[in-house]
Amino acid sequence: MRHTPHYLMTDPEEVKRLIRGNPWATFVSPTTNGLVASHYPVMVDEDAEGITIVSHFGRPDDELHELGEHEILVIIQGPQDYVSPSWYAPGDLVPTWNHVTAHLYGTPEILSEEENYEVLDRLTDYFEQHYPNGRHLSEDEAGTRRIAKGTIGLRMHVTRFDARAKLSQNKTPEVIENVTEHIAESNPALANEMRRVNGPAKGQHP
Repeated sequence: MRHTPHYLMTDPEEVKRLIRGNPWATFVSPTTNGLVASHYPVMVDEDAEGITIVSHFGRPDDELHELGEHEILVIIQGPQDYVSPSWYAPGDLVPTWNHVTAHLYGTPEILSEEENYEVLDRLTDYFEQHYPNGRHLSEDEAGTRRIAKGTIGLRMHVTRFDARAKLSQNKTPEVIENVTEHIAESNPALANEMRRVNGPAKGQHP
């Protein structure tokens, strides 16, 4: 990402919060055959130190990514949207894009078959808990274990990250409030992030 220090997110806990709320991730690997990208759900390993994520790949994506052989990039994208200059003061004509994004770097650890099943079980429970009739892999453990053999689990300790929350912080409080109100009409999640970061009196003059 561009070097924009006043948009930096440096708190690991804020990055974890972003991952929890936006678990559909993009995995990018610089393989011997060039760049490869895949998309899979991720979950924060709450018992690990720092930022550690767990996920799984469907075979043969693990081979295409040369998983475990080198550092990879995992992209987490939170709420984002276009910001129209019509919401700014007269004379300010440059549009922009507000977003919350994190780039996570690390070398994945390949999990054993049993560890992979445990991760799949946790991932399923993590998402199914939000549904009134949520299902569990244990309802057919033999069958779900057979299916799990077509996947490979991974755990990645994040050795470095580059995260941004670009949410109109460089604008006046009046402009921030106006942008937030317009954004909220179609993108309440992004508006909520703007309120979290800017508050009622955190706007800065350009």
